[in-house]
Amino acid sequence: MRVLLWHVHGGWTDAFVRGEHEYLLPTAPGGGAYGLGRAGRDWPGSTREVPITGLADHPFDVVVCQRPEELPLVQALTGRTPGVDVPAVFVEHNTPKQDVPWSRHPLADRPDLLVVHVTHYNDVLWDCGSTPTTVVEHGVVDPGHLYTGELDAAAVVVNEPVRRHRVVGTDLFPRFARAAPLDVFGMGQEGLAEATGLGQDRLRLCGDLPTAKLHAELARRRVYVHTARWTSLGLSLLEAMHLGLPPVVLGSTEAWRAVPPGAGITSTRVAELVAATADLVADPARAADLGAAARAHALARHGLASFLTTWDGVLRHATTGTGGAP
Repeated sequence: MRVLLWHVHGGWTDAFVRGEHEYLLPTAPGGGAYGLGRAGRDWPGSTREVPITGLADHPFDVVVCQRPEELPLVQALTGRTPGVDVPAVFVEHNTPKQDVPWSRHPLADRPDLLVVHVTHYNDVLWDCGSTPTTVVEHGVVDPGHLYTGELDAAAVVVNEPVRRHRVVGTDLFPRFARAAPLDVFGMGQEGLAEATGLGQDRLRLCGDLPTAKLHAELARRRVYVHTARWTSLGLSLLEAMHLGLPPVVLGSTEAWRAVPPGAGITSTRVAELVAATADLVADPARAADLGAAARAHALARHGLASFLTTWDGVLRHATTGTGGAP
């Protein structure tokens, strides 16, 4: 089928467009929030860029929205109302930002739509009223078991760590830096050294790297540290596990499900996580063994094949009412 969607979250889209459908990605001059298209990504040929101003000339069978404002945008651009004139699915990537646990979803009480949460934690937190919901957990394109752990440092992947601060656990960096130097990857690192008070011997800013380069560099670090307090579930964590890095993870939101006992260290006690980081950095053999277990779990829980199969069922249910959502 032909699926219309916007390029919003590159990691999620990277997995989603590997299915057996045709994927239409709107483009606009200068890109912007609603016109990224492929944005240079090496995606299959079944992923086609279409001018946003010409969407009405490109038929599609279902629209997969990821921001509430996309629904009226589709209507304005194509004359088709999502959920009424064309089947529509809404992917909820995020945990609520306020009023927890009374968080009312912006698309609550829309029986003409289907909200797909990317974690069970999201599904529990959001009040969607009469809107049907289901959960499709993340799938990851396997980069391979690249882990070497040759550098006795901890890898951290986070975008905009200064602006997002406590949300992503930036305030915890100095405590982890006592256990190992932190090599931080991601966008928007300006001012991070000043915000954490860490010198170059304990904090190294590695920048925003292309995916293949990022994976290669992550795999050289001894351990992966995940400090996010309030997130749906960072795809970078799942990618690190696929690479074979042993994860040390703050046990909030869905982390316990992503990293169960034996596949990494998960706790809400920061001192325990800091000690685990130090122990793994000091014991390369144990780090490699734990990383191998993390990879095995990630492949079983977040493999690409099961992700795409589940999404096939969701899309079939949305367009025909058959097959059933998971």
